[in-house]
Amino acid sequence: MFAVVRSNRRLRRLFLAQTVSRAGDAFNTVALVILVFQLTGSGIRVAATVAFEILPILLLGPIAGMAADRFPRRRIMVVADLVRAALAATIALTHTSTAVAYGVAFGLSAGALLFNPAASSIVPELVDNEDDLVTANSALWTAAVASQVVLAPLAGGLIATVGVGWAFGVNAASYLVSAALLWGLDAGTTPADLSRGGWRRVSAGLDAVRRHPLLRRLMVVQALAALSAGATGGLLVVLAGERLGVDAGGFGLLLGAIGAGAVLGPTVWRRSIRPGDRRWLFGPFAVRGAVDLLLAVTVSPVLAGVSLLVYGMSTSTGMVAYQSTLQSEVPAELRGRAFALYDAVWNGARLLSLGAGGLLADSVGIRAVYVLGGLLLVAAAVVGVAPNPSWKRGSMLGVSGYGYKRRESRP
Repeated sequence: MFAVVRSNRRLRRLFLAQTVSRAGDAFNTVALVILVFQLTGSGIRVAATVAFEILPILLLGPIAGMAADRFPRRRIMVVADLVRAALAATIALTHTSTAVAYGVAFGLSAGALLFNPAASSIVPELVDNEDDLVTANSALWTAAVASQVVLAPLAGGLIATVGVGWAFGVNAASYLVSAALLWGLDAGTTPADLSRGGWRRVSAGLDAVRRHPLLRRLMVVQALAALSAGATGGLLVVLAGERLGVDAGGFGLLLGAIGAGAVLGPTVWRRSIRPGDRRWLFGPFAVRGAVDLLLAVTVSPVLAGVSLLVYGMSTSTGMVAYQSTLQSEVPAELRGRAFALYDAVWNGARLLSLGAGGLLADSVGIRAVYVLGGLLLVAAAVVGVAPNPSWKRGSMLGVSGYGYKRRESRP
């Protein structure tokens, strides 16, 4: 899998930058929810932390997507890294207030909102064919989540030993390293020439998705899945404490199990994944739904960890299929807006899920959150694989001239 990274200098630089940055995020993910839970002891307040990560995507998503198409993508990524480094350093020094935690969560999400569409959009520029595209996405995703296997448990142990400040400091340093690596990337330097103006520039990504049968269905499925994942993902720390009886170190191990599964998924099934294949786009949601239903009834940390390992495997294979499909089916000049659109749909549904999930956890119990979440994921899988008489394979690769092209001259 990593041979394509070793042989491709430009892809290797992007790979290293994203891997280092995601490694720092592993510390931040554990530290932020633990900090808020320690300060408040409330499931609703923990859910609010994730809500503050979602709000920038809803408020700024269309603009960020257009920026990823309009301005040099390398420059956008470097600026986003530097801003996030400053924010992470701030909470490393000041972490006694939920207001600071919420503000940093908002700011880090806004930085990621600029970074992620640009990074996803630039990958097809760095590879030559569809097979390399899937392999590159598998390598990028696998390396990013592999850091959770090693670093999420380490983050939990570090926090338990010396507190959350050091974990946030590690995240700040990771952004600085990523920015330095991306500064030397000789790709994503030329802005697109957008022929449309005003709101039509922003809505072009929506038009592209609306005209494409597969991408339309994928958006509906993503919304259903996000109605589950927002609550179950954001409240895993509550499940770990209340149902499984584990501390910060144990919570880090549970996140590490997800990361281990996410590493195994693309490693085992990379050669089978193809852009546009509904089995890989939608099948993983059924597996994840079954895991959530199991988590609702078990009190065993070991069984929960094994289940989350499977959850990670299904998440990673679905993510690689999703990334490769959008990169293959959407023209280069629209990719930033298309990725931002999906992010907005996903996170809008996540926000609703978090609000309902936090209330449900505090009033009925955390088990109800995971039962409902599992059923929603199973429903998403059913919608995704259901027959569509008007859906023909040829339409996936031919709508408006879409389809994978050999190395592009500009992002």
